[in-house]
Amino acid sequence: MTLSGASQADTLPKKLLPPCQEIPNCLSSETPESKHFIQPFKIKGESDKAWSSLKDELNHQSRLIVTHESPDNIHAEVTSLIFKFVDDVDFCLDKENNAIHIRSASRTGHFDFGINHKRIEALRATLKKADLIS
Repeated sequence: MTLSGASQADTLPKKLLPPCQEIPNCLSSETPESKHFIQPFKIKGESDKAWSSLKDELNHQSRLIVTHESPDNIHAEVTSLIFKFVDDVDFCLDKENNAIHIRSASRTGHFDFGINHKRIEALRATLKKADLIS
């Protein structure tokens, strides 16, 4: 007798971004059960317009360089002003759920003094002001 239906793997949410390590200098919108969790950007209206505006905003960020871009993924590196530490910032467009998933993490060290969180929330505020996300 064969039972049909979705396997557990089919019901688990698809992970789009690299996971956070067990250190406090990482945030991810794909870890709702974790201390690393940050809300994804919930898109209002057209996802392509919000995605395009995010890319434009990233291009205006100081010390940020987009190192990889595809139709639904962006990877950027941000270099700190004084010590030249590098943070990795990833965005993934999730059209199915009308969201942009986020991951921001320091490459080195243990604490980031809230810099990753401030960076993401500043981007969120800019996109909210433009009425692109809620």
